[in-house]
Amino acid sequence: MTTVSAALDVSCLPDYAHHWALVDVETSGLIARRDRILSIAVLTFGPDGAPTGDFTTLVNPGCDPGPVHVHGLTTERLAGAPTFDQVAGRIGALLQDRVLVAHNAQFDYDFLAHEFARAGLHLPVARRLCTLALNRRVEPPTADLKLASLAAHYGVPQTKAHDALDDTRVLAGIFRASLAEAVRLDLQLPLVSCPPRQDPRFAPKLPKVPCAYRNPGPLKPGDPLVQGMKIAVTGETEIARVELVARSVASGLNVMTSVSRHTSVLVTNDADALSAKARRAVAEGVTVLDERAFLALLADVRPGTPHEKHTPQAPVAAQPPTTAPVTAPVAVTAPAPVPRQAEPRPAAKPFGRRRVLVLGGTHEDAAASRARVVEMGGAAAINLSASVTDIVLLPGGEDDRRMARVTSLGLPVHDPAWLGTQAPEPVDSPLGAGASTTEVLPRGGVLDLPALPTAGRWHLGASWARRTDCEIDVVAFVLDEDEQVSCDEDFVFYGAPESPDGAVRLLCDGPTEQSITVDLAALPPAVRRIAIAAAIDGTATFGDVGAVQISLTPGSDAQATAQAALDGATSERTLLLAEIYRRGAQWRFRAVGQGYDHGLEALVRGYGIEVA
Repeated sequence: MTTVSAALDVSCLPDYAHHWALVDVETSGLIARRDRILSIAVLTFGPDGAPTGDFTTLVNPGCDPGPVHVHGLTTERLAGAPTFDQVAGRIGALLQDRVLVAHNAQFDYDFLAHEFARAGLHLPVARRLCTLALNRRVEPPTADLKLASLAAHYGVPQTKAHDALDDTRVLAGIFRASLAEAVRLDLQLPLVSCPPRQDPRFAPKLPKVPCAYRNPGPLKPGDPLVQGMKIAVTGETEIARVELVARSVASGLNVMTSVSRHTSVLVTNDADALSAKARRAVAEGVTVLDERAFLALLADVRPGTPHEKHTPQAPVAAQPPTTAPVTAPVAVTAPAPVPRQAEPRPAAKPFGRRRVLVLGGTHEDAAASRARVVEMGGAAAINLSASVTDIVLLPGGEDDRRMARVTSLGLPVHDPAWLGTQAPEPVDSPLGAGASTTEVLPRGGVLDLPALPTAGRWHLGASWARRTDCEIDVVAFVLDEDEQVSCDEDFVFYGAPESPDGAVRLLCDGPTEQSITVDLAALPPAVRRIAIAAAIDGTATFGDVGAVQISLTPGSDAQATAQAALDGATSERTLLLAEIYRRGAQWRFRAVGQGYDHGLEALVRGYGIEVA
């Protein structure tokens, strides 16, 4: 257990010295666009660690308070409390010109942003820091990263869980200790720039009702419309566009906002105007109808083929996942999964619970060394953290900036030949007991996912070493039986960070860490696969970036179920990281690691989305 002092003065260290506002909220639910804040606590600190202000209050949400058994805030307790707009000014003054800090910071930030928007005010937060993301970098020896587990590890007393004020005081202790560890390990803080929430790109859209039928393909001249056909509309219409869309949806058609090769028909009253949709329809050979012809066909839409329904997994007791490594990558010309033959994993794991950081060497040599670590039962690290047990030094590694910190930490340094030895498990391994349950997957490795509770979400996190001259975007595609998105909104990216039903979300946890959350229970029956990819914005390649580490966790702060280091890419600018897919009634996870030399646009179009 690590014990922390009451204050940590980093005012002399510019990379760590900021004015902080530590925040915790209790809410009526988990969806910021729908649910409300019930209580909030804010503690502010200066760069020297000294407290500078505090505020806590209950908030009358004007709605049902939700899970009272969790937060204990009944309607009666909240009845006399102020509404959020009555305290927003006080809260805004404490947040102004400070970095917002919270445990799972995007959750607290999103709720504050929506509450400020309802009050007609601007949320004065330009940057935030998540203590979950910070501790994922530190990697302390704890079974998970829940607030209670970190409090026990860092010696921070916790008296009343799910109380905003007590949780914020606990957060302050955890943050001081985590910050001290970041200084000790010379880690960069995962600060996130916060976009202005009034930007419409970041406003959640109203849910779209998923189409219940499979896409039967293009409409041929003289044929009737069939339920499931993808319809797009462009230009002015005689009846209101909203009515035209509503009638199409009611007839079982799937109305899209763009045209692709999978569009069945484009409706337009001015085909000669050649809008972007019309040009795309001509290029793809999509049938074009005027509004009156379309309405005539709409009067007699033929039955379609419903999406196949699967029986949900029954909840099962926690147990180690079933794994099967695979050898063949996904084909570059077709992103769909390819059947693979499973091979038995070697029983012996001579590296035990070692976590090995490879420094130096060419990209290919470093990738081969990390693959050897995994082959011998260890885990390959991509950043220096408290969990690293060993360093492998390839040519040029002695010039790595992290070597000075490696020396000061007294970590054992080995030459590449060490990877061929039967090294015993380190006696004083810093890894927590839960780490041994994390399955380390090779590239292409597959495992069956255990069922989660109803409210459970799988989190697929991706992280990489920091580069100043490129940005990486993590995206997700929610795909049907035909390996296509059912609607444009099933492409989840920074400009549309949530699928229509909220089942798939993009979270930004830091400049080198993003994650996709998936609620399998909330996915429509049509969904067969969620493909998760990363794309570089700029001319850099994944050979420049190096390894990308992915981890799959049953919750944002849970112990990882699986992890993998994906570093086979060289000249590629787009990397298919992983996929979660159905096999009958079973959901499975695959660490893919397949790269593409083309940019994200080509991958997006391959899944049936037109890029403007």
